[in-house]
Amino acid sequence: MSIPFTHLNKLYIDGNWATASGNTEAVLNPATEEVIGHAPVGDTASAQAAIAAAREAFDHGPWPWLSITERADFMRRMHAALVARREQIAALVVAEVGCSQGVTYGMQVDMPLAHVLTAIDQSLNTEARQVPVAAVANPMNPAGPMILGSGSIEREPIGVVAGITGYNFPFLLNLAKVFPALLAGNTLVLKPSPFTPYSALLFGEIADEVGLPKGVLNIVTGGVEVGSLLSSDPRVDMVSFTGSEAVGVSIMTQAAATLKRVHLELGGKSALIVRADADIQAAALGAVAGLTVNAGQGCALLTRFLVHNSVREQFVQYAKALVGQWKVGNPADHSVMMGPLIRESQRAKVEHFIARGREEGATLVCGGGRPEALERGFFIDITLFDNVRNDMAIAQEEIFGPVGVVIGFDSDDEAIAIANDSRFGLNGGIVSADAATAYRMAKRIRAGSVYLNGGGGTMPYAPIGGFKRSGIGREFGPDWLKEFTEEKSIIYPIGR
Repeated sequence: MSIPFTHLNKLYIDGNWATASGNTEAVLNPATEEVIGHAPVGDTASAQAAIAAAREAFDHGPWPWLSITERADFMRRMHAALVARREQIAALVVAEVGCSQGVTYGMQVDMPLAHVLTAIDQSLNTEARQVPVAAVANPMNPAGPMILGSGSIEREPIGVVAGITGYNFPFLLNLAKVFPALLAGNTLVLKPSPFTPYSALLFGEIADEVGLPKGVLNIVTGGVEVGSLLSSDPRVDMVSFTGSEAVGVSIMTQAAATLKRVHLELGGKSALIVRADADIQAAALGAVAGLTVNAGQGCALLTRFLVHNSVREQFVQYAKALVGQWKVGNPADHSVMMGPLIRESQRAKVEHFIARGREEGATLVCGGGRPEALERGFFIDITLFDNVRNDMAIAQEEIFGPVGVVIGFDSDDEAIAIANDSRFGLNGGIVSADAATAYRMAKRIRAGSVYLNGGGGTMPYAPIGGFKRSGIGREFGPDWLKEFTEEKSIIYPIGR
């Protein structure tokens, strides 16, 4: 069975499909290890051409100078074209990422499509702010009549943006580079993970369909050398990256020489605090459900379970029972609740940390191996450790797999201290029957988001981003487009 969009065997540069020096790379379905297609592999020459096209389109093309209404119209048509391909995009994500269908439709496709539509609507409300009018002496003629002065504070696009994305939520991440960057009037070079190239290349089809001016959107694949060029080239004004902490450090280092804007959404080791008054069964269900989203390959997932010692044993037993009911397998099956990791290299990393947990003295509650019935695919057991200290590697490092750790606490202050004792600060959660106390605790947690009692039932259109080493800047939310603009003051006299 052919997977949608796997026929795309060229790069998208300057409004045209360009051959990638004849190089291709097999793209695997991580659940079956079967090849779903042979994707083009870009190189530095491809990246150079894409940067040049984006630079030309920004400096001499119409895109930056269109009205926001005109750009919004293009992006609304792009959104409609993507919605029309919803089923195809979901089928691609299931095959390319190995994500379960429930998570794919809800979090990988539908939620981000709804959010970018909100961004389009909100972009129409941006207006210049007025500088207060002031009557001052004329500096050229102090004894003469006074003059009136004022001005406006405006926002304009940064320029050429390089968007570099990870493999775990590829359609969402690519969408979250394309829409705000282009809505704000920038031009874009998009580079996806080599594991998930088709989730980016499909945007080339959409750009052609809606008649996007050439050079406004360029899509190049490739490895480290392509990413390094995009991060260091002086023709690029901004790098927006979503991925690992280590790569984020490299990008920031490479970008420093040209002092370009850097926007980073990086890793996390987020804590869920379960107070003594919580509904423990519901808390355990939420913990396991969150831990297994996309096989734990999510930067904002809650993987440190800080549980009050009076209910810790109860929480662990509920969680263990739930893990035993979680169906793991090929997400082509609608009933599967968790699919595989993306590649064998990622499974090896997860297994390394599971071994570290055992070596450091944590108690393995369940999991720790590979599902026996699944001989093919990069599957790993849902794994839970108890009796974990917060200084253990499994409590400090981002494992990026379905591995949860339970840490006991005796007071709210201790729980907050443990939650904040991390170099990351992306997300957090608190479960409690006392909503007011949970709210006060949330304000003390150093993280970009905190969900109380599971949140509002969906991911709202609110800012996403981190404190500390979880990143710089925010995605989504009412100020999203500001991340991709510069502020300019224009000062003038009134009356002449």
